[in-house]
Amino acid sequence: MSAVLVVRGAADSGAIRRALPGVLVHDLLDLNSPLPADTAVIVLRSGVRLGERELDALPRLRHVVRTGSGIDHIDVSALRKRDITLHRNAEAGAGAVGEWVLAAALALARRIPLGQHALLLGQHEKQACMGASLGTLATGIWGAGPVGLAADWALAPYVGRTAFAAWPSNPPGLRELSQTALMEQSQVHVIALPLRPTTENLFGEDFLERVAPQRPLLICAGRLETLDLTACLRALADGRLSGLALDPVEREHLPLLTGSTTPPLNLLASPHIGAQRSDVRGALDRWAVDLLREITADDKILIEEGHR
Repeated sequence: MSAVLVVRGAADSGAIRRALPGVLVHDLLDLNSPLPADTAVIVLRSGVRLGERELDALPRLRHVVRTGSGIDHIDVSALRKRDITLHRNAEAGAGAVGEWVLAAALALARRIPLGQHALLLGQHEKQACMGASLGTLATGIWGAGPVGLAADWALAPYVGRTAFAAWPSNPPGLRELSQTALMEQSQVHVIALPLRPTTENLFGEDFLERVAPQRPLLICAGRLETLDLTACLRALADGRLSGLALDPVEREHLPLLTGSTTPPLNLLASPHIGAQRSDVRGALDRWAVDLLREITADDKILIEEGHR
């Protein structure tokens, strides 16, 4: 019988076993261990690479279930070549990420991370923590997918105004500005773009020089690799940025942040927790179980014709 492989943290493997008692469920911490060759369905999270090497070790794989949004860590073209169906839920966590963006914008505007980092170093930097009213700040949003739209929904009642960077794929009806105008006019920039070759390191020295007159807050709710992080930290240290918030920090990014709060900076970093909310986790777990019920029938994985 074929099996379901759940990468730890991607879904509630216990709930899957209870809902599908006749289905064999493997539970692994990551994909670096030997992979069960009987896997027909894999359920995975962000930060877990699925490429040719892993696919070669999973000859019976027919379905990939991504409990979340980003798929830059998945070799989609390799899935296509092997006739493997990709399922994902990009909307379930978007509202929670928008909430994180609002929290980050408020924290940076009031310079709370700077004050905290200074206190932990034994310094009392009250004067350096003179903040700005969020309601006076114009906000530019880069990316109009579920996360970008959720960020707009969360921020709009509290900031001066919001606008999206003009992009051919943006949905109709959004307030848009050209990228140049957005850089010239925004005191807050929210990065919510997927990671692609065209967006990798997009927000680097050129962007930072162009926004420097505004000394903006920069909030990354997309993939960290869309930023030139070294350049952004340098701009934060020399005052071209007033604050920097990074949510999508994975384990491999830790060396890039070593020593980044000495001297204390207005830097907020979190370990990819934007969608880490209990109600979102519950919704994604239920979605995964329901989807696996569709994929499975009569206690047997349906692998014929990529059935869904």
